[in-house]
Amino acid sequence: MKKFFKILGWTLLTFFVLLFAAGSLFIYKVKNGFPVTYETEKPAISIPSDKPAVLLFSKTTGFRHGESIDASKSVLKDLSAKNGWFVYETEVGGVFNPEQLAQFEVVIFDNSTGPVLNEEQQITLQKYVENGGTLIGIHGAGDDSHHEFHWYELNLLGTRFSHHPLNPQFQKAQVSLQDTTFSPALAKSFEGNDEWYVFFYQPTNATIVYSIDGDKILPSGNMLWMKDKNFGMGKNHPVAWHKKVGKGKTFYTSMGHSKEVWANPDFVSLIEEAIRWGAKR
Repeated sequence: MKKFFKILGWTLLTFFVLLFAAGSLFIYKVKNGFPVTYETEKPAISIPSDKPAVLLFSKTTGFRHGESIDASKSVLKDLSAKNGWFVYETEVGGVFNPEQLAQFEVVIFDNSTGPVLNEEQQITLQKYVENGGTLIGIHGAGDDSHHEFHWYELNLLGTRFSHHPLNPQFQKAQVSLQDTTFSPALAKSFEGNDEWYVFFYQPTNATIVYSIDGDKILPSGNMLWMKDKNFGMGKNHPVAWHKKVGKGKTFYTSMGHSKEVWANPDFVSLIEEAIRWGAKR
């Protein structure tokens, strides 16, 4: 019997050690990136000259919000038909070359996570925006997996991701309009149920479009050995904002974690109005 318990003890110890090692490796990879392949070949694209072109980019090398990405594609397809847009969906970074990128009015990083562009492609995106293009980021496009692309973090976010709540992960909150000049079509307020990202500080040089009352959610992201994430952004907790960058502009919303969000007409209206706003050069 003693031998049995001894074997059981060593088995459980080995299991927990391996589990801890696997968890640590996963967290390291999420923060520093999984093995990445950068596509450099230009894709074949036929963009109609009579429609504003929108690039929907959803490549991921970090955590993948797969259900949200799939749901967004269906919604964007309907919006493109309604608004007369041409939407090109891809996860191939080769489209980030000066000739092809210049043909798009708006580029959307649709829950794109991790390092997704090589250095040359990053510079192309930077010049595209600074010369008059629009970059839109949705949810995962603002987490810290993009932190090695300093221009992106500074000009899309103007802040830096810290964590998201874990207990509970998803919470209902009243989303309130702050920038009434952004679009008259936006709801003054609506109920959102999302994974509310917490950033270290308020976005700099940004105009806030929507915010929630951060004092009314449980913001703690503490887990296991991570004990420094028990904070939020206070009463003024922005969840959508825009910035002017050179001759261009950027828009970001931290909403959009799950497929259910894309069934919320007020959230869909926000994305629709952001694209309309972005397409106006």
